[in-house]
Amino acid sequence: MIDFAGMHGLDARSAAILREIVEEYVETGGPIGSRTLSQRLTPSLSPATIRNVMADLTQAGLLFSPHVSAGRLPTEKGVRLFVDGLLQFGSLSEEERIHIARRLELRGRSMQDTLAEASSMLSGLSAAAGLVLAPKSDAALKHIEFVALGPSRVLVILVGADGQVENRVIETPPGLPPSALVEAGNYLNARLGDLTLASLRQRVLEEMQLSRNELDELAATVIESGLATWDEGHGTLFLRGQGKLLTDITDIERLTTIQMLFERLETQDTMLRLLQLAQDSEGVRIYIGAESGLFGMSGVSMIVAPARNEAQRIVGAIGVIGPTRLNYGRIVPVVDYTAQLIGRLMG
Repeated sequence: MIDFAGMHGLDARSAAILREIVEEYVETGGPIGSRTLSQRLTPSLSPATIRNVMADLTQAGLLFSPHVSAGRLPTEKGVRLFVDGLLQFGSLSEEERIHIARRLELRGRSMQDTLAEASSMLSGLSAAAGLVLAPKSDAALKHIEFVALGPSRVLVILVGADGQVENRVIETPPGLPPSALVEAGNYLNARLGDLTLASLRQRVLEEMQLSRNELDELAATVIESGLATWDEGHGTLFLRGQGKLLTDITDIERLTTIQMLFERLETQDTMLRLLQLAQDSEGVRIYIGAESGLFGMSGVSMIVAPARNEAQRIVGAIGVIGPTRLNYGRIVPVVDYTAQLIGRLMG
């Protein structure tokens, strides 16, 4: 761990005080006062001296006081300075690596289930929300089936040639008869061969332009809606542990903002940008507050890493979203190792 004295004009004394305040914040989420700091620092400083230094750090935008008579908390700028001053993060023990690897073994389950398990595991280990983003499967299909869920919703079941099953929900015209779903399924299954979804879509849409009259209009609508939905899907997001982030929020306004964050995370645009953030980084990246450009909000940090396959091509993004007081030194190596394992699993 390097000493970040001298960074941004900080002397050794100011750096030591800032470090103690940030570490207290990460551990408890609460402020710390000059008297407590005086007892912790080595060499010891008087409370009066510490108050003067904290005033300077506050003026520099690195600290703030939540109440008039309270101690100080770090600003996001102060947390960023603290994180940038960390050269060595905690390392995982061999036992921890084995535990994570075992949690992510396929063991006969689908890749989707494994990715969902990875998200849950990250949430459990970080006490935050774990996210795993992977591209939609591009494997060849061997079967497609449409199942009515309600007046205007249909479940699409896709069975890949590799045995993986994926479910999608599409919107359809109200009152769609069962015959239209059967006809749509028969039409697509007769043309599958070894086609991927993208190839199937191209082939079917070309055929439908030439021979639309051969299909019932409602069946054609089901096919077009389904294929269009699949084609526009850029990724699957596995997000677990939202409640852990919500429990750290007490302010109603921030609670609403956090809920909006989760809703936005599940949009295609945000998932693409998450993948882009992973693409732009060689390893684990830490975004504090609005730094990622994704959420435009304070009080939340994101740690994200690219998952690379054996050819070093990025096949997904692995990360954690939580309050600014995340235990960065602990979580970064967990995210890093998980991203390595997921990359290998996804080939």
